Amino acid sequence: MALVGLLGKPFVDLEPYVDVEALEALDLEICLGLARVPTFVTGGSHKSMGIVPPHLRDDPYADYGEVIARMSRDERILFYSLSDSPTLLDPDTPEAYTFGEERDVPLSRKQVKLLETRYGVYFPWSTYLELMPGGAWDEQGNPRGKAFTKDALVYFPRTVAFVRSLPFASIGGVKLLGLSACQHGTIHRDRDPAHGPRGGPGDGFIMLSPTGKKRLFLWDDEAHEATVIEKRAYWFNDADYHGVHADPYFRYSIRVDGTFSPELVSALGLETRVTGTTA
Repeated sequence: MALVGLLGKPFVDLEPYVDVEALEALDLEICLGLARVPTFVTGGSHKSMGIVPPHLRDDPYADYGEVIARMSRDERILFYSLSDSPTLLDPDTPEAYTFGEERDVPLSRKQVKLLETRYGVYFPWSTYLELMPGGAWDEQGNPRGKAFTKDALVYFPRTVAFVRSLPFASIGGVKLLGLSACQHGTIHRDRDPAHGPRGGPGDGFIMLSPTGKKRLFLWDDEAHEATVIEKRAYWFNDADYHGVHADPYFRYSIRVDGTFSPELVSALGLETRVTGTTA
């Protein structure tokens, strides 16, 4: 699939609409907060979710959806015993359950560790923290029933204040995504492009990179070309394939989903919902 982009460009630079200096100053609070609160992992099942480019379907990275589907009954018994709700899982009816991200049964920390150590599953985003849980991907922009977590308010107060200052009319999800040294973010897309173009004010998000060290790139699967986004604040079409380059140090970004403010809508010319190719 060729890169579609937003507003006739590969991505939208949002640095002019945020306080970049204040964003950079959040790094110490964020790093201290990550040292103090429990985090989880994400990724690891993009193949079984059907959201990777065709040429990566057979890459060497183990996918936990595929690993779980191949487990024998004895393996399932062990795996289910590590669940946070093991008594609710029957090893004789594996077809009744789907596990992990965007699935019926969340993975437990113990299950993640078993998948990683015994089965070699690769979890690209080794640090994942929801400052405001957003629900499923198609619910991220909806603010109804959403609130910052207690940990976010206690350990990330300046970050929360910064997020609240962003040009949104409402916010429906805030998540931190970090990668350990030398890990890469697998190429995938977050939405099915068949569901229509992104580009309206109600399905916007801002990706924040306080340090500028996380090299997220957009992937054109027809041209086999990567476009690295070298901005601290940006918006891209998450129905386009994207990933993160490996680097020899920890990197993170914060994604804020919601409805853009009328001022940002006007500044970007979103009233017409223009989404175009980058050619």
